Amino acid sequence: MLKRFISYYKPHKKLFFIDMFFAFLVSTFDLIFPMFTRKMVNQIIPDGRMDLLLKWSIIMILLFIVRYISSYIVAYWGHLLGVKIEHDMRRDLFGHLQTLPFSYYDNTKTGHIMSRMVNDLRDITELAHHGPEDLFISLVMLLGSFFILLTIEWRLTLILFAFIPLMVLFTIKKREKMEDSFRKVRQEIADVNSQLENSISGIRVAKSFTNEDYEIEKFDKGNEAFSNARKESYKIMAEFITGIGIVSNILNLLVISIGGYFVYTNVIDIGDLFAYTLYVNFFMQPIRRLTEFTQQLQDGMTGFERFIEVMNISPDIVDKPDAIELNNIKGDIVFDNVSFSYDNGEGAVLSNVNLTIEEGKTIALVGPSGAGKTTLCHLIPRFYDINSGNIFIDGLNIKDIKLKSLRQNIGLVQQDVFLFTGTIRENILYGKPSATEAEVIDAAKKARIHDFIENLPNGYDTYIGEKGVMLSGGQKQRISIARLFLKNPPLLILDEATSALDNETETMIQRSLEELSKGRTTLVIAHRLSTIKNADEIIVLTARGIEERGNHEELLRKNGIYANLYNSQFKSLIN
Repeated sequence: MLKRFISYYKPHKKLFFIDMFFAFLVSTFDLIFPMFTRKMVNQIIPDGRMDLLLKWSIIMILLFIVRYISSYIVAYWGHLLGVKIEHDMRRDLFGHLQTLPFSYYDNTKTGHIMSRMVNDLRDITELAHHGPEDLFISLVMLLGSFFILLTIEWRLTLILFAFIPLMVLFTIKKREKMEDSFRKVRQEIADVNSQLENSISGIRVAKSFTNEDYEIEKFDKGNEAFSNARKESYKIMAEFITGIGIVSNILNLLVISIGGYFVYTNVIDIGDLFAYTLYVNFFMQPIRRLTEFTQQLQDGMTGFERFIEVMNISPDIVDKPDAIELNNIKGDIVFDNVSFSYDNGEGAVLSNVNLTIEEGKTIALVGPSGAGKTTLCHLIPRFYDINSGNIFIDGLNIKDIKLKSLRQNIGLVQQDVFLFTGTIRENILYGKPSATEAEVIDAAKKARIHDFIENLPNGYDTYIGEKGVMLSGGQKQRISIARLFLKNPPLLILDEATSALDNETETMIQRSLEELSKGRTTLVIAHRLSTIKNADEIIVLTARGIEERGNHEELLRKNGIYANLYNSQFKSLIN
């Protein structure tokens, strides 16, 4: 995992080495300053050499300037390095999410995905910047101060460094507890994000049922769990920081006590003790820095582990190495003994389905809810892979076709319309991002939405709110249909495409869809049976599979399932 983390530095190695170089300058200057102080106290001031005092003071001022320029570069460019690495990770994560199948999103909460995309990567950024920098500076300061302390008073230095193994053992002991606690914090904040996303998305439902208090109660449970996990992590961190602080104070006390005795016995000068005290503080700086780094390491590596968990999920629907492009298709579709379930064989939704759809035909799928109508249609663009059997388009197995090519040739209007946050124009253009203004307008006219758009204050540039919340259901449906007109695919899947429309608008859209369907293979899922009377063939799908098929008149004459459904709807309309 560490090797994979380091790989993200490679594209930015120039920036990384610049950061490390100036971090080295900062550390070097910090080591030089006590030496200058020692020389001032022991030699220059006692000898009355004011010329040397002025000379060395000017030199130190120049070094101060270099040091603070270096600090600025480390603070800004170092964080810039972290931002670039976070950008690359977020890009890779989002790109990988686009490859994952519907089954992943069926089983993963949106809030958990958001937490990995935002919270985890933010902590990784801090680790990416401060991690190598803090380790490098700490190493320079530890080694540098150690050797300089040896030259001042080796016996006292050996006593001080005897405490290092104790600090290391203490750190190792606490690290495992901190790792577990920070992992727990990550899980809990993901649950909080998930609950928040769910509650905000359903705010209208909550208010309509006057369940605001219930939502607050649900949120409080997750919030309380997160707070408790955070408290525990801070408790362990407090124990760690306190322990390191105790050792630091003991070291300072030893320096003052033993060093004072050495001055008294003329082993060292007062300037040596002064410089030694400064170097001990510099020696303790990397210890304190490493203490802070430990929390960043736990936060960052826990976040990176969660990042890797998602990146290691392999898409189960991928192109074969020899997959081909789907060009100039006619539209023959064949289901050959197809079976499918959402949980790998248990609770089959479709079993041994055999169905042939001729090119250019309009096929309607009807039947009770849960019979698998939408599922059957979703298998054609390979949103899910079948458990057994085969699906062919123009004699080509869809598994032998490149996914992008397959889906480019299929137009889908779903029952649950989804519009992206943005403008009407942006949402229609989603059907064909490269389309011209004229093509967008033509698609809107065909979807019978152009006149409505033109009457809006900002026309096609009207902002529609999150998920199109500022539009009615029928308006959202017509915009989604306009997207389909713009895409202009050879295969059409209309899943309750007119379900949210009033009767008058539905009639207009129905004519447009019939026009679009001419010469194209079209699958229509409908509960309003009056909308599919003109279909070339109607398939009645139930939990037992395909029970009836034929055109409207033929199925009425059979007086079976379809006839019962149609007559019950017809009677309800009369009543």
